[in-house]
Amino acid sequence: MTTTGIHPDNQVPELKDYNVYTSDPTLRASVARGGAAWRDEELARQGAEYGAEATLRAAEDANRHEPELHTHSRTGERIDQVSFHPAWHTMMGIARRNGIANLPFFDERPSAWVGYGASLYMHSQIESGSTCPTTMTKACIPVVRRNAALYAALRDKLASNEHDARDITLEGKTSITVGMGMTEKQGGSDVRTNTTRAVPAGAGPWGEEFLITGHKWFFSAPMCDGHLVLAKTDEHGSSCFFVPRWRPDGGKNAVHIQRLKDKVGNRSNSSSEVEFKDAWGVLVGDEGRGIPTIIEMATVTRLDCALASAGFMRQGFAQALHYARNRHAFGKALADQPVMTALLADMALESQAATLLAMGLASRFGSAAPLDTAWRRLLTPAAKFWNCKRAVALTGEAMEVFGGNGYVEESPMGRLFREAPVNSIWEGSGNVMCLDVLRAVSRNPDDVHLVLDQLHEVATGEPRVQDALQAVRKMTQLPPQELEQQARRFTQRLVLAAQACLMLKHASAEESAAFLSSRFDPDWGPVTGISAGTSDPAALLHAAWR
Repeated sequence: MTTTGIHPDNQVPELKDYNVYTSDPTLRASVARGGAAWRDEELARQGAEYGAEATLRAAEDANRHEPELHTHSRTGERIDQVSFHPAWHTMMGIARRNGIANLPFFDERPSAWVGYGASLYMHSQIESGSTCPTTMTKACIPVVRRNAALYAALRDKLASNEHDARDITLEGKTSITVGMGMTEKQGGSDVRTNTTRAVPAGAGPWGEEFLITGHKWFFSAPMCDGHLVLAKTDEHGSSCFFVPRWRPDGGKNAVHIQRLKDKVGNRSNSSSEVEFKDAWGVLVGDEGRGIPTIIEMATVTRLDCALASAGFMRQGFAQALHYARNRHAFGKALADQPVMTALLADMALESQAATLLAMGLASRFGSAAPLDTAWRRLLTPAAKFWNCKRAVALTGEAMEVFGGNGYVEESPMGRLFREAPVNSIWEGSGNVMCLDVLRAVSRNPDDVHLVLDQLHEVATGEPRVQDALQAVRKMTQLPPQELEQQARRFTQRLVLAAQACLMLKHASAEESAAFLSSRFDPDWGPVTGISAGTSDPAALLHAAWR
């Protein structure tokens, strides 16, 4: 499907006007298996939209023409306004229309999580910056519901699938975006050290009102219509507040943007530093319970990181395979050179396992069954850790397939490569994720055994996987301090065992055998392409692209 014939100058034509969904057999099977076949036709429409040349150009423009900060008007008034190229709003409109801002919280079918996951996975492949405010909006919904009056005022605006780019009060908006502000300069991931303060300011139609003073070192998407913000009250400690961009009285809220972050990637999205100067906010959840309240939002966005990083890997593989099939050297296509075939096959396995892990995890978010709950607690931070780490390595390999052609800005690989690290950092770095896995083990010890028992059953007849599962189970018995020192090793073993079982259960016999042979090969790991676990790697490539 990606072979277009030999170009007279041996240059590879752009991968465009293809269907991101229907060309991905693992994704499509995951949607059907997750009970979301009702969304298949819509996902096929989205897949064509994402692969269309017009969408690719909009994604490029949104990143080439970066957001600009304007702190004051020409008459000296504080406006704290970020202006965007129209292409940014094009991508935000696509994301909103495709359900990424709200689908699983306004569609009662549990499989809506799978349908949502497929859309996010595809959107991330084409333009990642617009997923940040969009997925935060989705993740805020269960948190905002803790304030019934506030939710009643915002519900229809959160449920809307139309992007409203206007910078006006909440009352006048047809749809809204919501971000969050947790991180401060002195604490980073340790939000317990936050110094931002909130002082009571009476009660209003949305509940208890506060005036907030302090700062946030990373305040992503400052043009969102509101943010969930952590601040401390004098009596109860950290609490969660909804802080709108515009106060209910119509005035600009005192959230002052100090500067936009000059980031390595994610250039289309505006991330900022802000100062609060008696900014108006309303309490969400119980006072003093701000951290667990806002962590509920972060848990959902961690799933998003795993899904998006799986998307990065798929796009990196698709671009590399397309290039290798259409670039010729030493008398034949690069894809037919044995060492390149093995590399691409290894990348195909990595992408497939990452997709199965992320989409399988998404399917568990719509269920309250004990096993599904255990998977969410244990595998959400583990999948975020692993998929995000592997995306960095795989997008680098994909760039290398292009050679020098991948290391210039005309190539799609530079932006993809720069996007990959952000998910490892956003919502908790790798160490934090591994520690959260251990925290899940210690707080809910029955969960890990429930998950391992289920995996052990899937791995019946596969001693390599059963040995790996036994090693994970044995590590749970280590003293806490000793286990913490091996947090990354524990998480890696857990994820690889889970991926092996997912491949055994859902991939073809040839694909699962190749995955096991390669991933349990002592030489596998540091360098992609050492082993694809099969004597016929070309067959894996044929199966990976339809």
